[in-house]
Amino acid sequence: MSINTLGKKIGGQTYLHIDALSALDETRRNDWEQAIARAIDASRCCQFNVVRRQADGRIALLHYADFFDIPFPSLHELWRFDPGTGEVGYRTYAGSLNPPILHRKELLLPPEHPRREEYAALTAAAESIGLFDDTTRIGYQRQWLALVRERGYRIEGHQLVPLGNVEGEADAPDEAGQGGDQIQFGGQLHDHWAAARQRTAMVRYGFSAPIQSLARHGFLDGSQRLFDYGCGRGDDLRGLQENGIPAQGWDPYYAPDQPIEAADIVNLGFVINVIEDFDERIEALTRAWSLAERLLVVSVMIGERQHAGGGERFRDGLLTQRGTFQKYFTPAEIRQFLTSALDEEPITVAPGVLYVFRDKDAEQRFLLERSRGRRNRLRAPSAPRPREATATRRDRRAERYAEHSDALERLWAQWLTLGRQPHKEEVAELLPLTEAFGTLGKALRFIEQHQRDLLGDQQGDQQSEQLGEWQGDDYIDALLEQAAEARRADLEVYFALRQFERRRPYKHLESGLQRDIKAFFGDYPSAQQAGLERLRAIADPEAIAAACQEAAEHGLGWLEPAQSLQLHASLVDQLPALLRVYVGAGAMLYGEVQQADLIKIHIASGKLTLLIFDAFDGQALPRLRERVKIKLREQDIDTFDYVEPFTPPYLFWKSRYINEEHPDYPQQLAFDEQLAALGLFDITGYGPAPEVVDETLARHRWEVQGLSLRRSQNPPALDDPCGRFLRFRDLIECGETQAATGLANLPKEPQSWNALLELTEQVLDPVIDWFGMIRLTYGFCSPELAKQIPGRIDPKRDQHAAHERNRIGNLICPRLGAAVDFIIEDEDMREVAQWIVTETPFDRLYFFGKDKPLHVSHGPGHSRQIVLMQPGPSGRLVPKVVSSEAFVQST
Repeated sequence: MSINTLGKKIGGQTYLHIDALSALDETRRNDWEQAIARAIDASRCCQFNVVRRQADGRIALLHYADFFDIPFPSLHELWRFDPGTGEVGYRTYAGSLNPPILHRKELLLPPEHPRREEYAALTAAAESIGLFDDTTRIGYQRQWLALVRERGYRIEGHQLVPLGNVEGEADAPDEAGQGGDQIQFGGQLHDHWAAARQRTAMVRYGFSAPIQSLARHGFLDGSQRLFDYGCGRGDDLRGLQENGIPAQGWDPYYAPDQPIEAADIVNLGFVINVIEDFDERIEALTRAWSLAERLLVVSVMIGERQHAGGGERFRDGLLTQRGTFQKYFTPAEIRQFLTSALDEEPITVAPGVLYVFRDKDAEQRFLLERSRGRRNRLRAPSAPRPREATATRRDRRAERYAEHSDALERLWAQWLTLGRQPHKEEVAELLPLTEAFGTLGKALRFIEQHQRDLLGDQQGDQQSEQLGEWQGDDYIDALLEQAAEARRADLEVYFALRQFERRRPYKHLESGLQRDIKAFFGDYPSAQQAGLERLRAIADPEAIAAACQEAAEHGLGWLEPAQSLQLHASLVDQLPALLRVYVGAGAMLYGEVQQADLIKIHIASGKLTLLIFDAFDGQALPRLRERVKIKLREQDIDTFDYVEPFTPPYLFWKSRYINEEHPDYPQQLAFDEQLAALGLFDITGYGPAPEVVDETLARHRWEVQGLSLRRSQNPPALDDPCGRFLRFRDLIECGETQAATGLANLPKEPQSWNALLELTEQVLDPVIDWFGMIRLTYGFCSPELAKQIPGRIDPKRDQHAAHERNRIGNLICPRLGAAVDFIIEDEDMREVAQWIVTETPFDRLYFFGKDKPLHVSHGPGHSRQIVLMQPGPSGRLVPKVVSSEAFVQST
């Protein structure tokens, strides 16, 4: 390997391991070392083992954990530095469940490295089974491991090992659909119009919004009975029963004979909004409340629409064209209605969905768990090598652990979730554990010691990366400390949001909450004070800015410094505690903010914006449907719908707002980079209007298909633009033979049209822009036209046939691409050809003379081949291939 080709090159980026710097020649080594020194000084990088340098001078210092021992090491930290602007950036992947990974690591190392051949053999094996064929699936750990398994292999050390005959896992069911039942109750509006309430009952194929909210918050585990008061057609009930959930229901129209009975949970789903009589509304609400032993769920239609569905005003709602009544509540109005009718404080959990708890212990547990981060996402160390058994006692301990491993591991997981040792009342498997170990305390000490022994003096696996270079006992201590800190932060969020909402104090505290308070704060006033301090901090722009910076460094959203942090709603639970309070305060006013797609945290203004898109997860360019601005200081909400006459805008750079853990992230990132690289329009800020985007993409024969950007497969009209100066007709009806014969000469393959456009955009447009208009003498050549030009052409090599195929389906010209011949009047065609060589990405160029037409092609080969056609002894033209340097310098 030449030292000038050392490193892994991707596009304009070069990757080098720090061990390879010494193998560079002195000039290059000094250049790299100076660039690295500047980057370290600017970014305050503490450790790295790989350097990434771009052609424009930008540099990144990367730390891959266990670079030499892991076959495809994952990225742990990254520091960026742009010497041109002085801009620095940092990103940690320590807590990521799907970090970027490194392939072909042998290319980063010096030629004499002792393990280079081992790594190269792994790369060759991966290539042989096609693992690198789809580049959108290889950059991140989750997609990479799934791809390896799809190919029928597993990774063992630095080898790919075929899988045996093992059963695959069943696919998880799709998440239930959105929506809510709307049911009917009898009654008269006036003498000439009766509310046909049964017409509002929807036929649904997924669970309603209130039922989905109960599932999201863990109420539908089968331990509690549910009664649907006003169940409509019963679709929710049928689905719940099929899932083993004890559920019954009653409806005055569809199920009038079913008994009305009390239950743990009562669902009043989209009932009171279709009752036109206020007293009947109160009666339905209070009747449902009387049946709820623990929780009442109330759902209504939210909005301020005056004439929905072409309806007319009636009382405090609308009469619709379908003969139904509809009352649209504002968020404040429905909260006030429930509070005044039930003398209870409702909790908004989603737009139009509110919980009213009769069981205050259950309410406290709900509010606490609702504020929780993602402790459940901590991963246990993956199979580190155990120490060798040195005594019989260790064997007995191992046997004891094996006998009770399931219960012990669940106990350890509960310890990490609570951030403190579980109390005996909180342990579901208390009896078998006490029978096996005597007391719960002994069981806790046993599992803790087992975890320490399991790690021994070896570095923990992936979790140790999250905690630094901890080892053995230090690792376990740090893990427990991290769990405690996370739980304390959850509690501070809980107490902060309670005080923001100004809820009445509970007469007594739920027992688990009492233990939390004692363990983390000492007493109740201290817990309240800690929450109050968190709450006050959301009014501090500097504190919010610092928390947003921390979130961005962990891959949680896109940071506009001093302005905002914007992120996908699924990432909210991973935010720093202060930002969870900020977002939680918005949820208190609006409902479950995760119902939105994107959340924008304004750093200085005390506002929270929710952005809702059409098909966010299924489209690379989703369109904004609704924007909700929550003003925390004023405790007010503004809603903006992007309906006529407004045109819903596209969301650009969607990959910025999700991260590598989103299943579509690799494809979305590839799409965003491809769209930006086209340079068709400016997509900074909000980008161009949708109609500009659509027209520009269509003009350049691009179309968006889901998460992909691909060339159009539809033929254009002959007079459609082909580049900035020409039409497709110009490249098809330009030859002497075509003009003489009048043949249509139309491409049949969509790729041929696209190849003609690419040739024009990449070569001909720049030439015309620099020299003026060209005169085409020969362009696209169909098989029918080629038959009329015998002896003077070479269709298998000249690329004039583009991507066309012959009668048996084979490519006429395997080189693909497209070609034209052209001349510019009053120009030296050598100078034109030399300019093409230095300024355009041509494929092949044939030069016939200063005053002769020039043949040029553009294609996937990018061979940049230059051929001089010179007269031979017999007078016939003889081809001679020359280098770019020689041709540019010729006269």
